[in-house]
Amino acid sequence: MTDQSTPMTPEEDTLVRKLGFWRKAMAHRTFVFSGTILLVLLLVAVFAHLLAPYDPFAQNIAMRLKPPFWHDTTVAEHVLGTDQLGRDYMSRLIYGARISVTIAIAATVVSAVIGITLGLLAGYYGGWIDTAISTIVTTRLSMPIILIALAVVAIVGPSLTVVIVVLGLLLWDQFAVVTRVATQQVCARDYVMAARVLGSSLPHILFREILPNIRAPLMVVATVEMAHAVLLEAALSFLGLGVQAPLPSWGLMLSEAKTSMFFSPWLIVLPGACLFVLALAINLMGDAMRDLTAGGRG
Repeated sequence: MTDQSTPMTPEEDTLVRKLGFWRKAMAHRTFVFSGTILLVLLLVAVFAHLLAPYDPFAQNIAMRLKPPFWHDTTVAEHVLGTDQLGRDYMSRLIYGARISVTIAIAATVVSAVIGITLGLLAGYYGGWIDTAISTIVTTRLSMPIILIALAVVAIVGPSLTVVIVVLGLLLWDQFAVVTRVATQQVCARDYVMAARVLGSSLPHILFREILPNIRAPLMVVATVEMAHAVLLEAALSFLGLGVQAPLPSWGLMLSEAKTSMFFSPWLIVLPGACLFVLALAINLMGDAMRDLTAGGRG
């Protein structure tokens, strides 16, 4: 008997592979766990203005340093207490999620654009271009990120935009290294050679033929750099050179609570726990993506 099955079109094959990936992802416990946490934090960041019970900037000195509900059930209107200026702590934590998520995503996008572009050029051309870009990457790796960030922010001036740009300009090296190696492996594939023979333009070859086929390791790098950006922003804000008051950054909230940490420990514990949960969820998502793209099991 002859085989009567009809071969799938490229679009159908892509759809089948995507459905297969999501079936594996939904069966991966680490992916589901970390994805749920990240989705909740993302929704909190997007809808902070609807979820926050109070204005995070509104001060009420008469209500300063009120304890959270597990210490004092009589202050029902402030579930997580208030800070040194009487601002509702839950509202500031909710808006702090927006700051952290914005910085994590924006800084990672900036660094990805720089690193992936340099990595593609180095891996595709090789030769002196590869040598020049590799030298730039080595130079960047020799620089201590936190010290460079502190120096630049101190010179330019601290703000949310400056923090995003500085972190984006300092976190691209891992993207470049991984992209370069992956591009060198993919360049010898038949579909890349066919695109060259057909006279396809360089942007088409790099961004339509090569980049989609190396996205798996880049997704893992992106999660690592997002967690790195969150912690670096918190460190800069804690040192007073990141997000500036009165914006409710979790790192800035830690800095503001230093003087009260022994008398009002929740002022330190709550934003610290939020940073821990966000960084942990991002790193777990990176581990899950590594397993899924490598065919591992959760």
